[in-house]
Amino acid sequence: MIKAGELPDTIAVFPLPGALLLPRARLPLHIFEPRYLQMLEDALKTPTRLIGMVQPNEVPGRAGTGLHTIGCAGRITQFSETEDGRYLITLGGVSRFRVLKEIEGFTPYRRCDVRWDGFDRDLGPDEKDPAFSRPVFLELLERYFDARELSADWDTLKEADDELLINSLSMMLDFDPEDKQALLEAPSLSTRRETLVTLIEYRLRGGSETEMMQ
Repeated sequence: MIKAGELPDTIAVFPLPGALLLPRARLPLHIFEPRYLQMLEDALKTPTRLIGMVQPNEVPGRAGTGLHTIGCAGRITQFSETEDGRYLITLGGVSRFRVLKEIEGFTPYRRCDVRWDGFDRDLGPDEKDPAFSRPVFLELLERYFDARELSADWDTLKEADDELLINSLSMMLDFDPEDKQALLEAPSLSTRRETLVTLIEYRLRGGSETEMMQ
């Protein structure tokens, strides 16, 4: 486990729209662009093996792609190379960070100076959600899955720990990038669960979909 004092001041960042990583969760990625293959090679040479996942933030009237202020760093825990030179990797979520500034040049991929303070809880043990009513939540989730014609292993969902359940759904469900960012920035597991419920209910009422889903 990485300790607070081992977190670097500068990390490589991977701006991937809709890809959400949360502390203590795992995110599989498929790496094939040359610049990100270089990023992977360089990250593997560092003691922490960290890559920062961050949502792009388009700014009207400004050239290029900006970045959201808050992202989450993951440690490369698994990687394998395919026959044609691509990599399948898994990031284990370590801690959220705040972007201070982007570093220009030097590498084909993007790098940022970051701060880790304010996210001390991310480095601790699994978080609990004392107010979580699992039967009510699963009933809502079942309606959502039915509406979108999705399948699930409901026995596993019933048995999963609070954090694993809430964070996995936050990462996997097909919300917009801005919604994913709201889930990332939730200050606690309870507020993330509340945000998740709000997003599910919004979609069930029609949300941004062209057809009502109930």
